[in-house]
Amino acid sequence: MAEPLLKHVQCLSSAGLHRMGYWEWGARDNPRVLVCVHGLSRQGRDFDTLAQALAAQYRVICPDVVGRGSSDWLANPALYQIPTYVADMVTLLARLDVEQVDWVGTSMGGLIGMGLAALPGNPVRRLVLNDVGPAIEPDAIKRIGSYLGQRMDFASLEEGAAYLRSISAGFGPHSEAAWLALSRPMFKPAGSGVRLHYDPRIAEPLATVTPELAAAGEAMLWRAYDALRCPTLLVRGADSDLLSAATAQAMRARGPKAQLRELAGVGHAPMLNDPGQIGLLSEFLLAA
Repeated sequence: MAEPLLKHVQCLSSAGLHRMGYWEWGARDNPRVLVCVHGLSRQGRDFDTLAQALAAQYRVICPDVVGRGSSDWLANPALYQIPTYVADMVTLLARLDVEQVDWVGTSMGGLIGMGLAALPGNPVRRLVLNDVGPAIEPDAIKRIGSYLGQRMDFASLEEGAAYLRSISAGFGPHSEAAWLALSRPMFKPAGSGVRLHYDPRIAEPLATVTPELAAAGEAMLWRAYDALRCPTLLVRGADSDLLSAATAQAMRARGPKAQLRELAGVGHAPMLNDPGQIGLLSEFLLAA
């Protein structure tokens, strides 16, 4: 597999400056740009297979959201929130110097894309929301909170990959080789072993969510969703515990009236790396 270029852009938050890494595939002079943004505890190399498949049609940009992968960790963990991430993406898009982008967002990456695409004058032409919507099921938050930021060190990559597999059943079936390839970028060297790539403090904002804050956040996200004007594809794992079937149907009926495609045998969240999933996204993104 070809390797992407790793680049960095300097971003600003209320805590000061930080660098965000991003992985770039395809021709840099291609005006058609696809931004792919990962989930809460993941990183931009999740999209390697999708990016390589689309690199002939797109300049594909896969950021490591701050606190993850090749990006800096924030001094103030309270800033690990969607508004910070949206602001960082605005800075990234200014660096890319393009008029329009298409967006694929998995889970948290979809919420970031929704927040950006809801802004007046935004550059998002087509939006893919991968197993996420304005209403996030409390059981999924509890499940994610049970492991997020925990048990960071492992004796080997294989041990770390086995641990990730134990908490990632919703990603769907993968061969041992495919899972190891997905897991390798999730770790950094640590002594004689490896350590998960992300700042464990990304869990802190999640731990402070009360039912009242969750309700207010959901209302805000529905307002953002209803403000979307771009064609939107909603991909849902049929066994998802984060995006309910009822929420998905509501997203078909309101706002941009998203096209809905459900994937059998997958929960939260589809990894968008098998031929069927890649074909589904390609058909939508390249339709116009």
